[in-house]
Amino acid sequence: MNVTFEYNGVKASDTLESKIMEKLNKLHSKYDFIVQAHVFLKTDRTHNPNTGKICKIKLSVPGPQLFAEASEHDFDRAMHKCMHELDTQLAKKKQKMRSH
Repeated sequence: MNVTFEYNGVKASDTLESKIMEKLNKLHSKYDFIVQAHVFLKTDRTHNPNTGKICKIKLSVPGPQLFAEASEHDFDRAMHKCMHELDTQLAKKKQKMRSH
């Protein structure tokens, strides 16, 4: 699986990238039809202290791409929300693929 990281207003972080890669590899081992992942990390200056760190993940799979986005006060929480949403979407996709 090919993974691309894109940063907007954020310094590249090896630690964060390795955490995201670990989670994506777990998803890939569970759902082997994932072809590519594109991860966007962005800081948004808002007045709400509970948001501002945005994680967006787009997965290339057979058929339409899957996408999840979360905004939290830190990137770890945003990443976990995205991974949970993608896991749900992938489970539905796998079920549809079995029925065909």
